[in-house]
Amino acid sequence: MPLLETILNPIKRKKSQLTKENETMKKYVLFDHDGVLVDTEFWYYKAGERALADIGFTLDKDQYLRDMTQSLGTWSQARAAGIDEQTISKQREVRNIYYQEYLRTEAIEIEGVVETLAELSKYVRMAIVTTAKHADFQLIHEKRQIRKFMEFVLVREDYEHTKPHPEPYLTGLNRFGATKEETLVVEDSNRGLSAAVAAGIDCSIVHNDFTKTHDFSQASYRIKNLIGLKDIILNVT
Repeated sequence: MPLLETILNPIKRKKSQLTKENETMKKYVLFDHDGVLVDTEFWYYKAGERALADIGFTLDKDQYLRDMTQSLGTWSQARAAGIDEQTISKQREVRNIYYQEYLRTEAIEIEGVVETLAELSKYVRMAIVTTAKHADFQLIHEKRQIRKFMEFVLVREDYEHTKPHPEPYLTGLNRFGATKEETLVVEDSNRGLSAAVAAGIDCSIVHNDFTKTHDFSQASYRIKNLIGLKDIILNVT
């Protein structure tokens, strides 16, 4: 090994160690819910598609996915086609009924979630910050084991402004009494990522086929599945 490289390598190693030691270890994790802990986003789309089909309107999936990135919902295509607000309001209630039907009957588990949460609970305190409504959340978790790992859950009714506004995640920070630096957000959508960034909190994006076309360039981390969070939390590189 050349003399200069021999001299510089220990310096590089020491600098790398100092950087790692100076990083604030993550002590708190705020999880998004739909698409991160349970596989529900497709069924929410299907419920809306079915409700619109009842009035003869075809919901275009590709446009729906594009609308998601702009914080637009199921009804933007219907409005653009001239469907009135009274009809949309009625079909929204129908959509909600269909969605709860799917929540009761379809397989929405994500493999390995419960086991991963059990492992992560050894190292961090965890909570859920979701745009899911209270009734839907309760239905999803009637017979599941996810909630027992969480110190608290914030649903849509618990804050005024929804994602991408930072309020949901800032509310979670306050509940924990945590700093931004020691907290990690876990998301699967650009809307949730934008909320975390606006709140000043590092965000890890977990892969989800339904949102894979979103712009995640502002994410601090990208992981294939939740078990990848352990390396982030323990500062393993």
